[in-house]
Amino acid sequence: MIGNKDHVRLGLRENWLQFLLLVIINAFVGGMVGLERSILPQLAEAEFQVAAKTAILSFIVVFGVFKASSNYFTGALANTLGRKKLLVLGWLVGIPVPFILMYAGSWEWIIVANILLGVNQGLAWSSTVVMKIDIVGEKQRGLAMGLNEFAGYLAVAVVAFLTGYIASEYGLRPYPFYLGIGLVFAGFFSSVFLVKETHHHVKKEAESNLVKRLENVFIDTSWRDRNLGTVTQAGLVNNLNDGMMWGLLPLILTYRGFDLEQVGVVTAAYPAVWGLGQLFTGKMADHVNKKRMLYLGMLLQAVSILLLLLASTFIHFIVLAVALGLGTALVYPTFLATIAEFTHPYDRAQSLGAFRFWRDLGYAIGAVLTGVLADWLGMLVPVLVIGLLTLLSAVVIMIRMQNSSVEKKHKEKEQVEI
Repeated sequence: MIGNKDHVRLGLRENWLQFLLLVIINAFVGGMVGLERSILPQLAEAEFQVAAKTAILSFIVVFGVFKASSNYFTGALANTLGRKKLLVLGWLVGIPVPFILMYAGSWEWIIVANILLGVNQGLAWSSTVVMKIDIVGEKQRGLAMGLNEFAGYLAVAVVAFLTGYIASEYGLRPYPFYLGIGLVFAGFFSSVFLVKETHHHVKKEAESNLVKRLENVFIDTSWRDRNLGTVTQAGLVNNLNDGMMWGLLPLILTYRGFDLEQVGVVTAAYPAVWGLGQLFTGKMADHVNKKRMLYLGMLLQAVSILLLLLASTFIHFIVLAVALGLGTALVYPTFLATIAEFTHPYDRAQSLGAFRFWRDLGYAIGAVLTGVLADWLGMLVPVLVIGLLTLLSAVVIMIRMQNSSVEKKHKEKEQVEI
């Protein structure tokens, strides 16, 4: 029974049914992003005659800004309004998105759809992340986040592939976006009628938690705390390069002569490996040094992006998409597990919100940087610049980050026992 914290038990096995439901709901959330992943840049050029890269990538800019802001407010309001209410609100905001994408008469309406999609993603995805961390306890956070991100990004990949295939067979609109109608209503109704609030789990864990409260959660998470701040900068750079891949990779592939179906395969391969890989890397994050995982993951991303400059064949792009997906799989659940373990339960939702604010602001920064550089200097220059920034992020992790959170907690417990 959830209503009394004395009856609450922490753990994945103890809460498997609710956990599984939240995983499925997060797959619906991820699928909403997949609607646009492979075809929106082509839609901009083909139906709205939007030619400039900066203008085409404007949909990612507004998506990133509004998702980042929604992440922050989800974290800030989670302890007062409750996780479930924010989750349901996220789905309410998302309901108009597939309909706008199907029937928009101008590019401005596509921008509106992405504002709503950003709010939907920030509220819904952040809520499911926080709720899973609430119920599993400290021992299985990495596994929990691996399963969460696996479901979300595998759904991104599957829906991206399906929309690319449907577009190649039946046209860019409206058929690819019919998938979104099913996703948004499935997510809304399951959140309303099946999801349970998790605030009693937070109180239960707080009784025995040894982590100190943060002085200023936003500032400490953003940079002041060496470990939290290092994770946050890496999260921002990760999504910065993902924003470039989202907006620029389909255009690069199209200009190289690949058809829509091939574009769909390559753009789906990256999030598919990212999603599937987290089934393994999430569990690794519970047992392996997190600093090493984060460093290697960002380094692999950097090398993969820089090698795109030399890619020319379909096989080249597939291999690099897979490598980039592996690098992202190493870091993504590790980001969230590290933030969770370095924060007190009462600070956790707000700290995760601050981290996700900066991380997803990377979408907007990456899209703007990519668009401006591509318009001025060609499409390969942003690939070089963002690859080098990703490499720099790996160096920051190696220099600034301290012991893994697991090691730190062991030391704290030993000191308490002494």
